[in-house]
Amino acid sequence: MGWKAAEKLIRHWKIVRGDNVMIIRGKDKGETGVIKRVIRSQNRVIVEGKNLVKKHIKQGQGHEGGIFTVEAPIHASNVQVRDPVTGNPCKIGIKYLEDGTRVRVARGIGASGSIIPRPEILKIRTTPRPSVLGPRDTPMDLVLEKTYDAKTGRGMPEL
Repeated sequence: MGWKAAEKLIRHWKIVRGDNVMIIRGKDKGETGVIKRVIRSQNRVIVEGKNLVKKHIKQGQGHEGGIFTVEAPIHASNVQVRDPVTGNPCKIGIKYLEDGTRVRVARGIGASGSIIPRPEILKIRTTPRPSVLGPRDTPMDLVLEKTYDAKTGRGMPEL
């Protein structure tokens, strides 16, 4: 990627995986779907079951070849999040509630101004955390070992 393309990358993403969106431009204009994947390095999103293209895949070792239908990425400017109340596409604004929590709200012409909830799918990690200790991981008993006591000053280095 050149520096010109890098200048145009979206810095603060408001669309996230699992959002219910409407496609506003392209061959699937007016259709709605759920965001399956966000490709931040290209400013693109993949909407589940939309923007289908035929892909020719050569047969290789361990997989069949042929012509497959896959979802192609759509530029992020061509989709808008649906307002949860009206169902129309809307822009997203950020507001802070009284208790200080940050929420997304629907804004724009004809928008209800209601809170757009964060999708539940975001709580599920795409790459699971490793459950088995590797060769370079610190053992748990060493991590939990108390090496400094503030009351007695034990463990303080001599300066």
